Amino acid sequence: MNGESYRAFASVYDLLMEDIPYGRYAERVLEAAGPAGGQRLLDIGCGTGVLTERFARDGFRVTGIDLSGDMLAAARERFGESGLDGEFFEQPMQEMEGHSGYDVAVIAIDSLNYVTEAEEVAAVFRHAYDALNPGGRLLFDVHSPYKMTELFLEGPFTADLEDVSYIWHTYPGDEPLSVESEISFFIRRQDGLYERHEEFHLQRTFTPDTYNRLLEETGFTIRSVTADWTGDPPSENSERIFFHAVK
Repeated sequence: MNGESYRAFASVYDLLMEDIPYGRYAERVLEAAGPAGGQRLLDIGCGTGVLTERFARDGFRVTGIDLSGDMLAAARERFGESGLDGEFFEQPMQEMEGHSGYDVAVIAIDSLNYVTEAEEVAAVFRHAYDALNPGGRLLFDVHSPYKMTELFLEGPFTADLEDVSYIWHTYPGDEPLSVESEISFFIRRQDGLYERHEEFHLQRTFTPDTYNRLLEETGFTIRSVTADWTGDPPSENSERIFFHAVK
């Protein structure tokens, strides 16, 4: 998906993501990275900056990158209103450049699942590796194979919130462990009428072994692979898989 197709999505993203446990995610990063004070953190695929803001409040010096200029505009506005310092760059994660000297790199909330070719995932890992100091940590999560092949295909999914409603249809993608999504958003205007927007999303995951192999080929040492906020190894019914790797 290109940056343009995020435009309508960016305007309602925070409403749709209210159930994401951002606080727990920030805690995981602190547990892995240690005290934040002064550490530099690169938030890859930062979106509207909700999690980036939490990292900044925890004491990290943050930089966010994202494919979508609309998402980044929301992130910059968020930081401007809060008085926090942060830099933001519009770049695809598989082509990000010009970043170095970071202690932590994060790819959160299944952002990496939008990178749908193994070669491009490897490119993301190489760029993250180059951006990190020796001993720096890469933390990311992805959808599990079970979620892609079972749970996502139980749709269509619907939601009717105060200012936005959606109908979300999902289909198996052409590639293994991929899902195509067609989403119709109905966004409430100030006059009470609704505007309809259509979006197409493609996500793909890979097996934990594939991610591990790509990390090790890049030069990372894998510290842990866990599932579903438990700290336990993934099982066949896990939904979200977390990786912690060290340069």
